[in-house]
Order: sequence, then C-alpha cells, then structure tokens
Amino acid sequence: MKFYRRSSPAPRFQAVASNEMSETSAVTSFLQTGGPEEAMQMISGSRNDRFVVSRRRTGFGDCLWSLAAAWRFAKQTGRTLAIDWRGSCYLDAPFTNAFPVFFEPVHDIAGVRVICDEEINQCSFPGPFFPAWWNKPSIDCIYRPDEQIFRERDELDQLFQSQKDSDANTVVCDACLMWRCDQEAEREIFRSIKPRPEVQARIDAIYREHFESYSVIGIHIRHGNGEDIMGHAPYWADPDRALRQVCNAIDKARGLSHAKPVKAFLCTDSAIVLEKVSTIFPDVFTIPKQFQAPQAGPLHNAALGAEGGFSALIEMYLLARCDTVIRFPPTSAFTRYARLLAPRVIEFDLNDPSRLILIEETSEELVAS
Repeated sequence: MKFYRRSSPAPRFQAVASNEMSETSAVTSFLQTGGPEEAMQMISGSRNDRFVVSRRRTGFGDCLWSLAAAWRFAKQTGRTLAIDWRGSCYLDAPFTNAFPVFFEPVHDIAGVRVICDEEINQCSFPGPFFPAWWNKPSIDCIYRPDEQIFRERDELDQLFQSQKDSDANTVVCDACLMWRCDQEAEREIFRSIKPRPEVQARIDAIYREHFESYSVIGIHIRHGNGEDIMGHAPYWADPDRALRQVCNAIDKARGLSHAKPVKAFLCTDSAIVLEKVSTIFPDVFTIPKQFQAPQAGPLHNAALGAEGGFSALIEMYLLARCDTVIRFPPTSAFTRYARLLAPRVIEFDLNDPSRLILIEETSEELVAS
C-alpha cells in the first residue's frame, strides 16, 4: 500500500449519518414552544426579527458542521442564529438544549446575534417558515418521515447555493448540512465556540500528560457498532479487510518523519475494534470511557448520559491536536475539526478504500483572537 499525496481540499463526500432519521419528541419540542401557525415574535424581540434555527440531535461532528452552514446563511442575510439542540442524542432530557450543556454560551459569532441557551424554551419564531413543511399546523408536524428530512436538506442546499435570501421570516435548518458551506465558515464556528471550562480542563490535562512530549498519531475508527452506517458502509464491506487497512495506515504513519518520539492515540465507538487494534499495537493509548454492548449502536446515545457527550468532545478536540490523523472512514464528521487543523491527515479513498491518501498542508490556527 502506498500513499497518494494531496494538498488540495478533500472531496465532497455525500455521506448521511443514520441519526438523520426523525425523532418525534424533538419535533414536538419545537412545536410546543410556539408552533409555526402562531407566528409570534421572539421574547424581547420585534416582529421584524428574522431567524435561522439550527436544529440537530446527532453527533457533535454533524451538529457543528451543520451549524456552520446555518451560520453562513445567517451572516449573509442579516438574521439571528438560534442554536436548538433539544432532543440531543447525548441527553435523556428532550426539552433541554444540549448546546449550553457542552459549550460555553455565545451571544455573537462574527457579527451574527446568537440565541443558544434555555431561552430557546421561552420563545417561538415568526412565520412564514422555510422549508414550507414547517408552515403546517402543529398536529400535522408531529410525524416527520425521513424522506421529508432529506427533501428539506436538498431545499436548504438549493437556497444556500443560490446566494439569495428567503422571503420566510424563519429558516429552519433541521437536516444534515455537511458540505453546505465553505471551510472558512467551519473555521469560524470552531474559533467562536468553546467547550465548557470543565471539559476544556480535562482536554488540557490529557494533552499535557500524553501529547506534549510526543508526535501523536491520532486514529479515529468509526465502526457503527450495529447501527445503519449508511454512507460509511463501503469502508466496512469486509470488516477484517477494513481493520487490516487501518493497521497498514498506522504502520505507514509511524514510518513518516516525526519531530518527537511517536505515540498512537485511538478513538473508536467499538470495544471490539479497540481490542483488535490494541492486540496488534499494544502501545496504543485510549481515554477510558463507557462503550455500548457489541452491536448495540453508536456512542452518541442518551442512555450513556451527558458523560458520553463529554467523552466525545474530549476525543474530538484531542484528535485535532495530533500531528498526524488517520480518518477511517473520512466520511465521518467527527474528525472534521481534526481535518481542518491537523498538519498531516491520512484518509482512505471512497472508491477504493485500499488506497491511502496523505494530505499535508499548513493548517490555519483556529484560535479566537
């Protein structure tokens, strides 16, 4: 297996996470705070206010990437951005906005006014709405089939690409919007949004102990653990082969030039994958966390409680501080932050997963000024 070097942006993969499926309780939550037909103003706002609502209940990678697309549209059209992560897969409290649970409050992102805390439960948004589905009476909105979500994703994509505004007072972004913005929008989100101080303290402590004196190879293996992994499926068509490919990539990464002693850091959603990789590479280190039972589904699961979300954030941000990052598969949004920041990334070609791609480029520093 040999590397193919690339310094240009990664290809536009069209993977869709399985969490794209509708969740009745989350839709009900949105409607119960003021359904579309009420056309009420925001609390302490005016009827002339216009909004973009970024609603996600999926893993953090999808949430943040989709938020970047929503922010970009809000910036272009002079709207207020509302971050509504109620019904999150990381919490078992359907009416709690997950954003302030995991991230510091933010009231402005590069000139865009932001609502992101529990105020979201005390306000409703003025109609008309885009996509048009949200103009239906509340009773008709409780069940939202998957095909409707995909249709809204495409409608939002068309709106964003048109570079035009919508006549609607409120644009609801309740679909996976990966690849619907430029990298600068993603970078702005990561510059502006920070994990809560207690989470950041854990990240910094682990970095000082395990990263500071080493050239760290970060390995992310998104297995699915029994869920429908949809767009990631080509990489796992042959599980044994997939693991061999990952191990080959680790060997290749170790063989690259490194400024310090090399250390390997593994992040995965599967205890079985952890066991198999650790058997081949006994010196790989991981962060202790709770796994679901084999084939029981992904780690972003409310049954694990908020600690599951904290563990995910810690791994996401530490991967971005690695010298080299291996992304398997690269269609996983979880490693998007690392893809933007790490100086060296190893990916697997979508059409030929046995083909390794080495991406080397000078990454822009994502530090808030």
